[in-house]
Amino acid sequence: MAEADLKSMGELEEEKKELDVDRPLRVYADGIYDLFHFGHARSLEQAKKSFPNAYLLVGCCNDEVTHKYKGRTVMTQEERYESLRHCKWVDEVIPDAPWVINQEFLDKHKIDYVAHDSLPYADTSGAGKDVYEFVKKVGKFKETKRTEGISTSDIIMRIVKGYNEYVMRNLARGYTRKELGVSYVREKRIMVNMGLMNLRNKVKEHQEKVNETLNTVAKLQEEWVENADRWVAGFLEKFEEGCHSMGTAITEKIRGSFTGQSGLIQYDDYDYDYVVDDDDDDDDDQFVDADEQQYENENEIEKEDNVEKKEIKESDP
Repeated sequence: MAEADLKSMGELEEEKKELDVDRPLRVYADGIYDLFHFGHARSLEQAKKSFPNAYLLVGCCNDEVTHKYKGRTVMTQEERYESLRHCKWVDEVIPDAPWVINQEFLDKHKIDYVAHDSLPYADTSGAGKDVYEFVKKVGKFKETKRTEGISTSDIIMRIVKGYNEYVMRNLARGYTRKELGVSYVREKRIMVNMGLMNLRNKVKEHQEKVNETLNTVAKLQEEWVENADRWVAGFLEKFEEGCHSMGTAITEKIRGSFTGQSGLIQYDDYDYDYVVDDDDDDDDDQFVDADEQQYENENEIEKEDNVEKKEIKESDP
C-alpha cells in the first residue's frame, strides 16, 4: 500500500480511542478467495496492519451464493475456507458470509471496520449498486490495494491457454479422458497436436545446436587465421630443436659404437693391428708392427721370384 494512502499512527490511535481503547479493533474482510494466491494474502495483510492492534475476521461466501452472483469456482467452499485458515494474517474465518453487508451483520460480529479494495462490486439488486455502499456511508470502510498482475481470473486464463498441454500431462499421469471430460476424438486430436509440437520443438532444438556448432567453428577459424603465423613459427622452432636433439643423440650413439668395437687403436703415432686370440687359454694378446710385417712380406715375395727365375734359367738348354 502506498504511503500516501496510509494514515499516520496518531490518526489511527485517535480512531481507536473513539471506539474502545481496551480492546483490539475488529476488522472484517470478505471475498470468494478461489485458488487462493499471494494477491489475496497481501490484501489480508493490509487489512491486518490497518490498525496497530487489529483482529482480522475474514468472511467467505459459500458455493450457492458464489455460483449465483459470480459464477462457478474451481475450489469448493470447504477448500476455500481451509485455505484462509492457513493464512497467517487471518485470526478468524466466517463461513457462509453474506454477499451484501448490513448493520445486522456488523453488530452480530462486532465489526468496527470493513477492509476491501475500492473497486465497486455489484449487489444483489441488479441495479449495479456497490455492495460496500453502506459501510462507506457510515465511515467504516478501510481501502486496501490490489496486487497487479495476479488474480484468480488470470490463473484460470493461463490454464485455459495451455489446455492441450495440461490435458496431455494429466493423461500421462494416469487420468482417463472421462475424468478430464475429454471426448475420444478430442483426445486423439490433442495427442496429434502435441506430437507435432514436440517434433517442432526437437527440430528447433536441433537447429539451435547446429547454429551453435557453426558459431564455434567460425570462432575457431577466425582464431586460426589470427594466430596461424605464430603457431607455424612455434611448430618449426620446436621441430628444429627436436631434430637437433635427435641428431646429437644419433651421433653420440655412433661414436660410442665405434669406440667399443673398432680393432684400430692409435698409440704414439703408430698404427697397431689388434690381434685377438681365439684360443681358450689365457695367452696375452700380441701386437705386431705393421711396417715390419709389410717388409717381411715383400722379402718373401722377392725370394720366391728369385727362386722361380733360377729354376727357369737352369731349365733352359
